[in-house]
Amino acid sequence: MKKQITRGAGAVLFAATLIFVVMLVYTQTNDNVKAQNGQTQDKTTTSQGDKPFDQAQALAELRKAIVGKEDKPAAEVFKNIQMFKTMPAARLLRVMELGYAKSLGVDCTHCHVPGQWEKEDKPTKQIARDMAAMVTNINKDLLPKIKNLKSAEPVINCTTCHRGQIKPALNLPG
Repeated sequence: MKKQITRGAGAVLFAATLIFVVMLVYTQTNDNVKAQNGQTQDKTTTSQGDKPFDQAQALAELRKAIVGKEDKPAAEVFKNIQMFKTMPAARLLRVMELGYAKSLGVDCTHCHVPGQWEKEDKPTKQIARDMAAMVTNINKDLLPKIKNLKSAEPVINCTTCHRGQIKPALNLPG
């Protein structure tokens, strides 16, 4: 019994350390990107630079562009899909809107260039992929090794740490 608790505690310690390191790197990279771009998330503008990005309009345009292809795999509908290749295209848009944007309190421009969604110009796009890989590792490999958890199938996701903020929650409310 004592050996199981120690092994579980080791997995938790490893996961917490991994999350802390990734959050630290992410926070520093995000701050550097903001400094280089001279912008904050709430002032993001379109490529014309004359008006703020309208996420609802962009999503409406994307949904219109995929009419008739909503159930096809995302990799067949969109360019440069590296994650969620087999996910239906319409579901991918919902995951991006609700899973990523809402979980981090950002809009599409945090990772994407509007109208050129496939571009790799923003480091935050690769950071999101790396964070998703970390979440998968924790959910599939680390959490199942922790004995005596109240949930038979515990999971974490972006919201677990980010709680609607770009920077992960590092402090508990006072």
